Amino acid sequence: MSRRNRYQFGTLELRKRIKGPAVWIFRYRDRQQPAVTRPAITLGTVEDYRSQTEARRAAEGLRLQINNGLPLREAVTFQGLIDRYIREEIEQGELAHTTKETELNRINKHISPRWGRCLLKDVKPYPVQAWLRKLAVAPKTKGHLRGLMYRLFEKAMLWELVPFERNPIGLVELKGVSRRLKPPRILTQHEFVDLLNQLLQPYRSMVLLAGCTGLRISEVLGLRWQSIEFERLAVVATEGWARSQTTKLKSEYSQDELPLDPGVATILLEWKRLCPETSGNWVFPSPRTNRPYDSSSLRKKVLKPAAQRAKIQSAIGWHSLRHSYRAWLDDTGVPVGVQQKLMRHANISTTMNVYGGAFMDAKRRANTSVVQRILSQKQPK
Repeated sequence: MSRRNRYQFGTLELRKRIKGPAVWIFRYRDRQQPAVTRPAITLGTVEDYRSQTEARRAAEGLRLQINNGLPLREAVTFQGLIDRYIREEIEQGELAHTTKETELNRINKHISPRWGRCLLKDVKPYPVQAWLRKLAVAPKTKGHLRGLMYRLFEKAMLWELVPFERNPIGLVELKGVSRRLKPPRILTQHEFVDLLNQLLQPYRSMVLLAGCTGLRISEVLGLRWQSIEFERLAVVATEGWARSQTTKLKSEYSQDELPLDPGVATILLEWKRLCPETSGNWVFPSPRTNRPYDSSSLRKKVLKPAAQRAKIQSAIGWHSLRHSYRAWLDDTGVPVGVQQKLMRHANISTTMNVYGGAFMDAKRRANTSVVQRILSQKQPK
């Protein structure tokens, strides 16, 4: 006769240590093993959770995980849902490293402080909408927070923590979430050349490659020499480098072959002769670590000072080069479909809307061509 599974609350133990503060231990029965075992999971120290109530609340995500598929025996807090999402989707999922850090930051800074103590059933659309509208962050950040809360409720339905019904966050309406507080700084081609003239190797090749291919800085830093095919004049980004480790590319569309201009290839070949050999065969290794540079440090110590020496007005960042590349493509009359391929966007709307923006001269030429056609028509007497 099979034994019926029951909802487990688990047990908490306070274990003293020879060094350091005591720790809270969570135990539960693992019935998936041949012999029933009681795994022990360390939740944190008494400094992290000063009372048993706090420790028990911290274990809520674990209880939801081990009781998956069993009828709920207690009210679930939103923090319990968050904890399970972190364990299964962020820590154990296949998200890129940078995406994991970004989601954790949004959870810890905004969502948990406001909604963590609420019961899941009490997180309603109208209060969420009011909170997001008043939140003192950029419109785009509000959109990301709304999207993350939407995913949390999708998981709540998947894990049968709430009934299968319409996602309540789908009712939350926000205006202007794709609007930037400030338009991105786009360099003219003259400004870009002035910037290059202020840089030495390897930084000159980094900036040249980013500005002449549209590669993201994480993709530039993640390049290995085998990614550059000099004979075919092509480059393929297969991984990125961010926060001291390799990362996945933003999407499957990012892993596409890009053309390499002969002039850019010549400069890269010159750098290759100077580049120190590394076990990772990196194109841009730091001489201090033999691994790629940190993009934030480069922006502060190299890119920003070079822009100031070149007398470029207003601050620029690495992504300014990608926006500039898109604007230059537009200025030379490249069809939008080709621009999408060169930018490696999944949707053409991203190419048009997010990376849109033309120079006044280009807009003036386009406007003049239309107006002159009109004025050249014979006017009726």
